[in-house]
Amino acid sequence: MIERLENIKAKYDELNNLLMTTEVINDIKKATKISKEKVALEDIVTAYEKYKNILKQIDDVKNLIHDSELGPMAKEELNSLEEQKEQLEEEIEILLVPKDENDNKNVIVEIRGAAGGAEANIFAGDLYDMYTRYAANMGFKTELIYSMPSEAGGFSQIEFMIKGDNVYSKLKYESGAHRVQRVPATETQGRVHTSTATVVVTPEQEELDVEIKDSDLKIDVYRSSGAGGQSVNTTDSAIRITHIPTGLVVTCQNERSQIKNKEKALKILKNKIYEEAQRKKEAEEGAIRRSKIGTGDRSEKIRTYNYPQNRVTDHRINLTVMQLDRIMEGKLDEIIEPLITEDLKRKLAGE
Repeated sequence: MIERLENIKAKYDELNNLLMTTEVINDIKKATKISKEKVALEDIVTAYEKYKNILKQIDDVKNLIHDSELGPMAKEELNSLEEQKEQLEEEIEILLVPKDENDNKNVIVEIRGAAGGAEANIFAGDLYDMYTRYAANMGFKTELIYSMPSEAGGFSQIEFMIKGDNVYSKLKYESGAHRVQRVPATETQGRVHTSTATVVVTPEQEELDVEIKDSDLKIDVYRSSGAGGQSVNTTDSAIRITHIPTGLVVTCQNERSQIKNKEKALKILKNKIYEEAQRKKEAEEGAIRRSKIGTGDRSEKIRTYNYPQNRVTDHRINLTVMQLDRIMEGKLDEIIEPLITEDLKRKLAGE
């Protein structure tokens, strides 16, 4: 562990020195990249400095244990220092767990009504409300990208971005199939139905080395629908881009400007192409392990929301919370924090 910490400290010092060079100071892009790398190592380096200081204090105190006058006090001090050393070792062990490079990124969330017809679309709308309330509670910002409202309420599809500090680290476990069990508004005999909506959460890729040829794109322009201001249904501002080689389709209608919608759609398309390439790469390398909390696949059943019993169950970690009403108000920490804890536990166990 010490050798690894020394290497991290050396890397930290190297980055610190680079930030003071003229070449980096004059290159904002490079300076930002190096600063992020340095910040990512700061907690570990700080903990290591404390750890080295405690080790030195332990050596100093041990030399006093056999002193006739200072011995008893030295023993008490040694016990305290040994406890601090153990606590720091636990903290450092956690800090050394490999970080997800996407944790600090914004996210793009896509929700679709799946099995259950109109009720599935209504539930998709409920999930959208849940996530936007959670974002508001956390001080995150939400930005609508595209929506396809359902006649009965909710959405057959909705895409939006959530921006803030470490958003992906909180919401990366939300991808999968979400089931709802309740009596639909259209049910006349009071029977409980089960419907499903799917959620896909991907990290926003700020700068991507993804080449998109114009010849690979099919771009359709049409009139916006739904909320969006005076320009809705009066100008052809909505954009649909189909990436022919992959079949990926991106739609954006939130901006009044056709140019802005196109820019945003192309950015999202690059993000989706990158994510698809990463998924294929992980599958080929066997990086998707059974120990991982969820595969992130749209079809994987991850959670059930039972309205009659006011119950939410996350099937991946066998967690049940009897506070569905609070969860739907955006109080998602009661589910998200246990998922983060379990993920860390598995990583520490080397799974």
